[in-house]
Amino acid sequence: MKFLKLSALLAGSALCSVPALAASVEKVDGGVVVTPDSGPSDKVSVTLHGDGIFHVVAHAKGLKAPAANASLMAPNPPKAGAFTVSDQNGYVYISAAKAVAAIDKASGQVRFYDAKGQELLAESAPTAFTQTSADGKPYVTVSQQFNRGTDEGLYGLGQHQQAVMDFNGKDVELAQHNMDIGTPFVVSTKNYGLLWDNESITRFGNPMPYKLVGEADGLKVTSDGKPGFKAQYFLDGKLAVEQTEASIDYQYIEDQAKWPEAAKAKTEAATEGQNTAGNAVQTQTVVWTGTVHPDKTGVQQFQLYGSSYFKVYVDGKLVLDRWRQNWNPWYADFEVPMTAGKPAEIRIEWEPNAGYMALLHKDPMPEADRHSVWFTSEVARDKDYWFIPGKDMDGVIAGYRQLTGKSEMMPKWVYGFWQSRQRYEDTDQLLDVLHTYRQLNYPIDNIVLDWRYWKDDAWGSHDFDETRFPDPKAMVDDVHKNNAEIMISVWPKFYPTTDNYKELDAAGAMYHGNVEQGNKDWVGVGYLNSFYDPYSPKGREIFWDQIEKKIAVKGFDAWWADASEPDLHSNLSIEKRIDTMGPTAAGPAAEFFNSYPLMNAQSFYDGWRSYKPNVRPFLLTRSGFAGLQRYSSAVWSGDVATRWYDLEAQISAGVNTAMSGFANWTHDIGGFSVEPRWTVENPTPEDLAEWQELNLRWFQFGAFSSLFRSHGEYPYREIFEIAPEGSDMRASMVWYDKLRYRLMPYIYTLGADTYMKDGSIMRGMVMDFPNDAKARKINDQFLFGKAFLVAPVAEYQAHERDVWFPGQGVTWYDFESGKTYQGGTSATVPAPAERMPLFVRAGSIVPMGPVIQYVDEKPEAPVTLVIYTGADGSFSLYNDDGRTESYKTGAYERMPIAYDDATGTVSIGAREGKGYEGMPKSRKVRIKWIAPGQSVAEETGFDVETTWTGKALQVKHPQR
Repeated sequence: MKFLKLSALLAGSALCSVPALAASVEKVDGGVVVTPDSGPSDKVSVTLHGDGIFHVVAHAKGLKAPAANASLMAPNPPKAGAFTVSDQNGYVYISAAKAVAAIDKASGQVRFYDAKGQELLAESAPTAFTQTSADGKPYVTVSQQFNRGTDEGLYGLGQHQQAVMDFNGKDVELAQHNMDIGTPFVVSTKNYGLLWDNESITRFGNPMPYKLVGEADGLKVTSDGKPGFKAQYFLDGKLAVEQTEASIDYQYIEDQAKWPEAAKAKTEAATEGQNTAGNAVQTQTVVWTGTVHPDKTGVQQFQLYGSSYFKVYVDGKLVLDRWRQNWNPWYADFEVPMTAGKPAEIRIEWEPNAGYMALLHKDPMPEADRHSVWFTSEVARDKDYWFIPGKDMDGVIAGYRQLTGKSEMMPKWVYGFWQSRQRYEDTDQLLDVLHTYRQLNYPIDNIVLDWRYWKDDAWGSHDFDETRFPDPKAMVDDVHKNNAEIMISVWPKFYPTTDNYKELDAAGAMYHGNVEQGNKDWVGVGYLNSFYDPYSPKGREIFWDQIEKKIAVKGFDAWWADASEPDLHSNLSIEKRIDTMGPTAAGPAAEFFNSYPLMNAQSFYDGWRSYKPNVRPFLLTRSGFAGLQRYSSAVWSGDVATRWYDLEAQISAGVNTAMSGFANWTHDIGGFSVEPRWTVENPTPEDLAEWQELNLRWFQFGAFSSLFRSHGEYPYREIFEIAPEGSDMRASMVWYDKLRYRLMPYIYTLGADTYMKDGSIMRGMVMDFPNDAKARKINDQFLFGKAFLVAPVAEYQAHERDVWFPGQGVTWYDFESGKTYQGGTSATVPAPAERMPLFVRAGSIVPMGPVIQYVDEKPEAPVTLVIYTGADGSFSLYNDDGRTESYKTGAYERMPIAYDDATGTVSIGAREGKGYEGMPKSRKVRIKWIAPGQSVAEETGFDVETTWTGKALQVKHPQR
């Protein structure tokens, strides 16, 4: 791009109408520091990294904050590529190959353009800085709005449970929680990414936090003509207490003290309707009614924070009907269009069962503000963000990984099927499950030993309870003899009575707040506990050393980092959570609120690389943060509930996690926390049928998730436990398990491409069809690689569903029937309980193998290239040893494949890569051309077989 063309474009912009003033410009390594003439920032630093990534740091004028520190997200950003700096029309321009940054010398505001001069991202208003403090030290809050009034699609932000795909117009709080992963990285359909470099609690969208209804500005509530809600408390259906309450606020543990004495159940130790002795308790019900009086017209935003069963009605219409396990409440969003001066009636019905409840609200925003890119952080040193351009959304994610770290390649077995349970209580339980899978010939690669393999009073000792696990090494050896891997749960949690706690504490690497608050956990009689400090390099070293000496030496293959938010104690207020989490070795806990899972993952990664330097590490962690992918880590969606809504919410949660740069994501198939009607010894036939269908539908979705993993509380989730022998349900689950392994050549290539090509496994439809307006927002479909369109079913007894087929001019094949559908149209498609709607794009080359029992069972088996005709296509089939780090030095094999639809010719190129130990010298390659009406759902079959020796060859369709 010639600079003069861009400056001419800028000359007509609103910012350029500001006259150039006497600001100063200092050239620094990679960019400039501008001291603007006015505005909230005394210095604005803009530096180039690579050939288009820009880093912006602005310091608040006249406010106090610590000096800038090194980024945990991007500790090793690339050096600047070639760039030029020019100064004209009141702006300083930094021009690079892929993007241009323009800094207004008058205000310090920054804009970004692509190489053709198209504006991508612009600060819409001056930065808002406010003085605040953390641990008695001065900090600032910081808020910056961009692209006010935008219509772009916005994705990423980590993992959230609101069933939202496109976050334009939505508010998202980034604060780590059991089921929510806060990552301040957003990807736009305008082909840029914005990484907001702040680790404190951050809000995307409306910068104002939610407030309790009754305390919220602009929304008053009355009942019977008095301020507040009418609250009615019932015991066994009889009214026990009626009173007026200013707000609905049982949000945290400390709020339980507000409960009216006369409304308390006889047994307060209730857990899901029973006390610890198993006796029935009094049934509690609370009903709140009130009239809300908005003073603003627009979309009023509400959140209901709740657990147990609750319903919300607005003007008699049911808007929420949810259940959550009581120890794990969460937010449910709902929006209500309202008119100023026109009241609305709200009714909330709740079965509390010692649970949690709060109703919160935000005032409407002007539409232009609602539709913007806006980040606000509670504790900051500066405004600090990275602009990342790309030729498409894949390019943006590649740039994010260039900045924050490559997505390390997973061991091949990770992409097989995992079986887990909360929990296998002894060696025999675990081994019996694995042995049964092998005896039944149901494919499996990984079995998981969850928490509490230690004695109850010794959490953090890493010692196995010898009465239940008398010989852990022999158990591990048995798993390996059965050609499987074993992963083990290791928490960052320690009881003060353990030697491990004492060693970490002596090094200054234990948090004390949870112990000082007197918070006991839920195990047995309850024990004081706390977490270690992974911000301490010495703490990380000791943490791994303890794991290595007590657990790794027994041969375990992978690590499960539970509660890595960190969740020291559930249901504490944010203030009390912060008090339990620090101070960290890096600074106040409030400043580093969101980055604990990143530092904890580094402990495992560095430790394993030291212990077994040529074996790929693998960590599954419940929470994550920007940069986590560089530590060979996957994330999962936490302890989600077993409800249809929760299944639906996992779809957009997984896709947006992938679009946050985390290629490897999973979920508890069937949901973790089980609704009470399904845990009773003899559920009704109706409830049992729904439980089985929910798990079957979830299993189908799991087979096309990045990682395929079954886990949850009782009832047991093993295929042979949950699905009766001879049932259609079992046949379907086994079919999907085997299909996963048939597709392993395709899936493992997708996994390899996350490292080799910065690819994604689960893909938003918008990534491949950015101009398809419907594809942007649909929250229950996604792409699995570039070939498959997946449409899970998340509705009970739904045996058909509507599917949107993206891409004008694209043909989609039904994987089951071979029926074709045209892109740019919708259709109601069959969805019998035993099958999930699944489609393949014409032009796809899908490599498939035989049914195998584990990923390494038949390394020399023929590969079948399934060619979906109707368009040209290409694929690059990947293989390596599946376990070592040698892929980083070229020890792999690529088979390039191209398909010419006009001639029906499949071209297989010469071998790429240096090869790897144990690689077959030649491969049998079978080719199956699929025409409309054909399918490989049951038997792959083939039309032609050839042998590939690593040299290029061509195969033509036998009938062309």
